[in-house]
Amino acid sequence: MQRRYDIDALRVFAFAFLILYHCAMLWVHDWGWHVKSTYQTEWLQPPMLFINRWRMSLLFLLSGIAIGLVGLRGGAARFAGLRSWRLLLPLVFGMFVIVPVQAYCQGVTNGLVEPGFGDFMLRYWEVRPWPKGAFDGWEHGITWNHLWYLAYLWVYTMILCALMPALESPLGLRVRAWLTHWRGAWLIVVPTLPLLAAMWWLATPYPAKNDLLNDWFQHAIFFTVFVYGWLLARETALWEEIRRLRKITLVVALFSFAIYYALIKLVPDNAPEYWSAIIRTPRALYIWTALLTILGWAMVYLDRPFAWLPRANEAVYPWYVLHQSFIVLIAYWLIPLKLGAAAEVVLVIGGTVFGCFVSVEIIRRVPVLRPLFGMKFREARARPAAPSAQPQAATT
Repeated sequence: MQRRYDIDALRVFAFAFLILYHCAMLWVHDWGWHVKSTYQTEWLQPPMLFINRWRMSLLFLLSGIAIGLVGLRGGAARFAGLRSWRLLLPLVFGMFVIVPVQAYCQGVTNGLVEPGFGDFMLRYWEVRPWPKGAFDGWEHGITWNHLWYLAYLWVYTMILCALMPALESPLGLRVRAWLTHWRGAWLIVVPTLPLLAAMWWLATPYPAKNDLLNDWFQHAIFFTVFVYGWLLARETALWEEIRRLRKITLVVALFSFAIYYALIKLVPDNAPEYWSAIIRTPRALYIWTALLTILGWAMVYLDRPFAWLPRANEAVYPWYVLHQSFIVLIAYWLIPLKLGAAAEVVLVIGGTVFGCFVSVEIIRRVPVLRPLFGMKFREARARPAAPSAQPQAATT
């Protein structure tokens, strides 16, 4: 099988957009976050909403595709062990070492944590509840903030490994063949239905909170697209159909988002509950058609061995682990200075990029640090990207 450069490149761009998105959370008006700038603006809301509705689904879709492309090397049990090491070690390390600075900045800003980072860390490592509302996750005494994605991905991967015997059985193979035979309009409509069901029946009782044990709405969306990715990974004919439909899915995605956004703006907050289901219908269609559009156009423009791709693909994971702590810390320092909106934007984004770049260059050279940030023990820097029998998997 030809190496899927488009999936590797799309993973890099998806996480780059995630970093920019988290930077923009400082300035988007009326959207809560760990710290907020005094230079907030409403014009950021439409583009942020446009990205928000598919950004995490794309990451889970790509993760499912990567697992499907690589396969469960060495069997499901061995693969589960390797995935646990690559996902849980950075998660635990990040929660105890990388993320606390975010909690500290938020807690001090909220007036519920005393200044003094050293004392805060000693208290944080006790894993005892904090004053109510001190920071996101105060009730647990510890938080994972943006690293929740690693926990969710680990759970989904373990479920997939557990189901593998059934999925590889004759009945499972027939079910998989049925699920991947859709073409044309059916490829747009049928996969949207489970997402729509989640929108109708789970969004209201289980609003998104990144709470692993009670986040049933997000689980329904994210696990579904994760499985979609795994199913379509090796279906060459299905990929060609996604490429063929890319212009159609682009039009449908833009049209469905326009309807969704118009309904949000036009339907009053006190409207009857059935309006929520009406609003969420184009949202479900938008998620799936946006994902199809991204995959289709990526096949056209990104499926080539870019010189920067191997190094960038390796650096994605540690950039993801580090980026939000840099954003929050830099913003925490800059906000009281009131330097102006333009200066704040340049310094936050530039400082985050510089901090992540320097940190990752150090991490990739220190063997003991590499697994703590999701990098393999040995660096594959000397190997150029080349076609191989097994494409490289996205590690996150």
